[in-house]
Amino acid sequence: MENTSRRAVPTVRLVLLLPAGVAMLAGLDAALTLLGLTAPVPSERLADVHGPLMVLGFVGTLVALERAVALAPATAGERARPWAWAAPALLGAGALLLVAPLPLAAGRVCLVAGSAVLVALYRAAWRRRADDAIAVQGLGALAAVGAATLWAADVPVPHLAPWLVTFLVLTVVGERLELMRIAPVPAAAGRGVVAGACALVAGAALALVWPAVGSAVLGAALVGLVVLLARFDVARRTVRGTGLPRFMAVAMLGSFTWLAVAGGLWMVGGPTTSGPRYDALLHAVFLGFVMSMVMAHAPVILPAVLRRPLPYRPVMYVPLTLLHVTLLLRVLGDERDAAVVVQVAGVGNVVAVLTFVVVAVTSVLLGPPARPGARADRTPARSDAAAGALEVVA
Repeated sequence: MENTSRRAVPTVRLVLLLPAGVAMLAGLDAALTLLGLTAPVPSERLADVHGPLMVLGFVGTLVALERAVALAPATAGERARPWAWAAPALLGAGALLLVAPLPLAAGRVCLVAGSAVLVALYRAAWRRRADDAIAVQGLGALAAVGAATLWAADVPVPHLAPWLVTFLVLTVVGERLELMRIAPVPAAAGRGVVAGACALVAGAALALVWPAVGSAVLGAALVGLVVLLARFDVARRTVRGTGLPRFMAVAMLGSFTWLAVAGGLWMVGGPTTSGPRYDALLHAVFLGFVMSMVMAHAPVILPAVLRRPLPYRPVMYVPLTLLHVTLLLRVLGDERDAAVVVQVAGVGNVVAVLTFVVVAVTSVLLGPPARPGARADRTPARSDAAAGALEVVA
């Protein structure tokens, strides 16, 4: 009976993960439509919900699922939290409802509810371990609630984009703050990250009522967070390693660069809700920073969630490189207002993401590479993905 139960848990997690996959594919389809190209499934609706679908439906479901897994009982005496699975379930359901031919209100309500449960997950995590990293991620979850609520109130996506950015950035930065503990770092570094997180939330709020000031605060907060990450993140050391640690470090250092680009665009350019600079800014965050981080952490987080190894293979550099090269081309095309360049680069972005999915699935199916005398890549067996990441990069 015990073995059957243990096999059933990953099945439930896989079911919760599937809506995130649907959201990603639908979001990529919508990206082609927004580029003015013919998409496999032409739909104005998908184009209208592209941002929330990708941020809250795709990334939000992944984050909530990882958090729910991390809150599994750590000891025999700790009580279970079955309600934790409501966060990925609601966010995933919201994504599916946005794609389905149903009133948008249904999907929006699910996203609000799922984001609220995500906040509760971080509250439970805070009770287990009160530290700066959980606080920063909790602030990110509050930003997700803000974004979902504003969208439910019919606030246009370009005006609530700073809230979506804040959710994604603080979620990732909080995870990186946890990993900074591998090497001793000054307590001031943690306080600096918390201060930057608070400034980012304040900037998102100000952007709604005082766009010029809010944009300046947002840009300064992003640049400040990048400075702290570049100074203290363990990726600075592990990039000199080999295999998975080096791949993760390369992806993360590249993502820091794109976050700095986004911060600079907000600081110098001021508020923007449309046009080439809007495209460059958002995709510097959503593709350059977030998607690069997804690629970096997939070999650690997915095995912790699904209990199936995702072995590192050098071919993973192909989609990672393609993502950064085509994104650079896209941003340069935006700067010169070259629509054809942006379209070509945008297709390259989609191909990069899909290629990584294919590489990851293939790697899971093939299993760890068999090399005589070589040790297989370690896959974290613990439920806390961040703790597993510590083991991999240490």
